[in-house]
Amino acid sequence: MTTVTRIFPALGILALAFSQPPDSRAADWLVDPSPFRAVIATNAAANEIILENGLVRRVFKLSPDAATVAFDNLMTGEPILRSVRPEARVELDGKKFDMGGLVGQPVHNYLNPAWLAQMHADPAAFHFAGLKTGRTEPRFQWRKHREWLSQDAQWPPPGVAATLTFDAPINPGAVQVEVHYELYDGLPVVAKWLTVRNTSPEPVTLNSVTVEQLAFVEAESIVDGSPANFRGSYRALDAFSDYSFGGNMSATADAPAIHWRNDPLYKTQVHYNLATPCLLECSPPIGPEAQIKPGETFESFRVFELVHDSTDRERRGLAVRRAYRALAPWVQENPILMHVRSAEPDAVKTAIDQCAAVGFEMVIMTFGSGFDIENENPRYLAQIKSLADYARSKGVALGGYSLLASRSIDAADDVINLETGKPGGARFGDSPCLGSVWGENYFRKLRQFYEQTGCGTLENDGSYPGDFCASTNHPGHAGFKDSQWKQWKIISDFYRWCRARGIYLNVPDWYFLAGSSKTGMGYRETDWSLPREQQEIIERQNIFDGTWEKAPSMGWMFVPLTEYHGGGAAATIEPLKDHLEHYETRLANLFGAGVQACYRGPRLYDIEETKVVVKKWVDFYKAHRPILDSDLIHLRRADGRDWDGWLHVNPALKERGLAMIYNPLNEPIQRRIRLPLYYTGLTNRAMIRREDGHSETVALARDYAAEATVHVPAHGRVWLAVGAPDSN
Repeated sequence: MTTVTRIFPALGILALAFSQPPDSRAADWLVDPSPFRAVIATNAAANEIILENGLVRRVFKLSPDAATVAFDNLMTGEPILRSVRPEARVELDGKKFDMGGLVGQPVHNYLNPAWLAQMHADPAAFHFAGLKTGRTEPRFQWRKHREWLSQDAQWPPPGVAATLTFDAPINPGAVQVEVHYELYDGLPVVAKWLTVRNTSPEPVTLNSVTVEQLAFVEAESIVDGSPANFRGSYRALDAFSDYSFGGNMSATADAPAIHWRNDPLYKTQVHYNLATPCLLECSPPIGPEAQIKPGETFESFRVFELVHDSTDRERRGLAVRRAYRALAPWVQENPILMHVRSAEPDAVKTAIDQCAAVGFEMVIMTFGSGFDIENENPRYLAQIKSLADYARSKGVALGGYSLLASRSIDAADDVINLETGKPGGARFGDSPCLGSVWGENYFRKLRQFYEQTGCGTLENDGSYPGDFCASTNHPGHAGFKDSQWKQWKIISDFYRWCRARGIYLNVPDWYFLAGSSKTGMGYRETDWSLPREQQEIIERQNIFDGTWEKAPSMGWMFVPLTEYHGGGAAATIEPLKDHLEHYETRLANLFGAGVQACYRGPRLYDIEETKVVVKKWVDFYKAHRPILDSDLIHLRRADGRDWDGWLHVNPALKERGLAMIYNPLNEPIQRRIRLPLYYTGLTNRAMIRREDGHSETVALARDYAAEATVHVPAHGRVWLAVGAPDSN
C-alpha cells in the first residue's frame, strides 16, 4: 500500500494520508494489519480534524460548530454517513441539549460537502469549546496471565484519541461535556464515550444520555413491510458496547444501549411509513438519572463502531472476533479447567493433583459442591487459602462458583417490580438488587474472599442481567430510573477490580468489554442428559455455531463426567474407563477446537489408560496452542451423515493453519476436502503435514484454497497442519 507523508501545522504532528487500498490481499487488515496505523490530521482550510487509519476515516468540522461531516469506509471507498447530527445528547435537570452538530441540510439521503458552507449551528445546543488529542489509554488495569496466552496481547490497543469539549449555550463553563473518540491501529473500529463535568456550585441531574446519534447510509431499501424485515447482516457498520448484559452468550442477543431506529428527519426515503432503521442511537433504555455534585464528573458507557467491508458471514465474524481480541485482549486467556464436584479439602486436592498430572491449569469448585464464597468464617477462609496455596504450588489456579441472579433473597433485598411494588417479574423471575443492603454485603464478601484466600478464578452465574428495581429504600440507587445504571456500574466495577488482580472470570453473559474472559459457547444444559453418542454430534454443532462471533477461547462447553440433569447410565461417562472411546471423542472435539470445557466430576481419570488418553489430548492442545486458540474457519457443520470439521488460521504464526476433520459414521471414509487458506496469508503453495508426520506441498487455487485427501477412521478424526514451504 502506498502512503504520502504530510505535515499538519495546526496540530503540529506528522501524519499519513492513505491512498485507496488496492484490491489485493496485501492490503487486507484481516491478513496483515500492520500497514494501517491510526493518525490524527487537520485540514486547516476547512477547519477540520480527521481520524483515519487507512481502513476508516471520521472527519469533524469545528466551525460554526463541531460535527461529524464524513465517516468513510476506506476499504470499500464508500461513505457511511448520509446526514449530519449532533455529536451527543444529554438531558440535564429535565432539559435536553445537543452537543454541537449542524442544521440546514436540504435532504438526508446523502451528504454533499458543498452543503456544509450553508449549514449553521443550532443556537440551543452546547457549542464546541476545545480540542485535545493524544494516544489511547487503558480503560482499566489488566494483570496478564501469560501462561494462558498463546500470543502476547497489547493493552491498551494502540491508536489515537481525540476529545471535543462543549460548553453550555447559557452560563458557559458551568457544565462541560467532553465527547471522546479513539481510533486503533489495524482495526476499523471507532470508540466513543462522553463525560459530563459539573463546575457549577449546585448539583445537576443527568436524566438521560445519548452517546451516539449516527445517520448512516441504509444497507437496503424496501417500500413497505416491518422494520424486522431489514437484515442487519447487510449493514456496513456494527455497534456494540460495554453496557451489555441480559444472560447472553452471543454478541447480538441483547444490547440494551444499541438502537437501530427510523430517522424522523429522513422524509425522502423509500419506505412508505418512513421506518427504515437507518439511525443508530446509543443510550440506556432508561436513565442514568445520575446526580452530579459540584466538582464531580460523570463518565458514560462506551460504544464501539466496527466498519465492515463485506456481507460474507465468515469475514464479518472474523472482524467481530478480531475486534474483541483487541478491545478485550483478556478473552485470549484460555486455561484448561475442571469443575470439581465436591469442595471437601480431600476431594479438591485429588482434583488438583490429577489436573497437575495431565496438564490442566484450573480447578473450579462447581455448583452443588458445597463451596460457599459468601462464608466469612475465618476458619473457612483459611481452609480455602490453604487449598489455593496447594493448587498454586502445583501450577494450578483455584476458584469457585457463585450464584448471583436468578435467586431470591427476601422482600427487602430483591428487585422490586414497578407495576406491583413487590418482588417478581425480573428476567429470571426473582433476583436480588445489587444496590440493596444484601448486594453491598455480597460484593464486600467477594472482595474479602479473594483478598484473603488468594484464589484466582470466579464463575459468577447469573451475573447482572439488566433488571430495573423500583425500591426507594436500597442504599445503592435512588429509585427505578437510576436502578439499571447503578447496578451495571456495581457489577462492572467489580469485574474491573478482578481484572486488575488477575482473577479469571467465567461469566455466562456478554461482559467481555467490562473484564470477563469467557461465557458459554451456547448450548442447552439438558442436552447433556441425552445418550452419549448424541452428545458427540451436538457438541460439535454447538462449537460450530458458537464461533461465528466468538473466538474459541471466548466460549466454554460442558462435559458431564457424572450424571447431570438426568439421563442415567446412557448419558454418563463415569466410570471413565468403561466409556473411554467416547471420552476421547469429547476430548478431541474440544481440544481440537481450542475450546475449553467444564469437565464436571470428581476426577479426570480412574486408571492409567484413561490418564494416558487425557494427557494425550492435553499435550496435543499445548503443542499447537497458538494456532488452536486462533480464528476458526467453518468447513462443514456436524449432521451425523458425513464428515464435519473446521480450520484454524493465523497468518502471524509459523503453523499457519490446523484442520480437524471428524467422521461420525460406522465405517471409515475417504474424502477430498477443500481447505480455504486465504486467511493463513499463504499465496502460492502450502505445506500440509498430517498427524502421521507425512508432508506434502500443494498449489493454491486462485481463491487461495487447497485440496487434501483424508482417510478418517469410523467414529474417528484426523488433523492436518498447514505451513509455508521454504520458497512460498
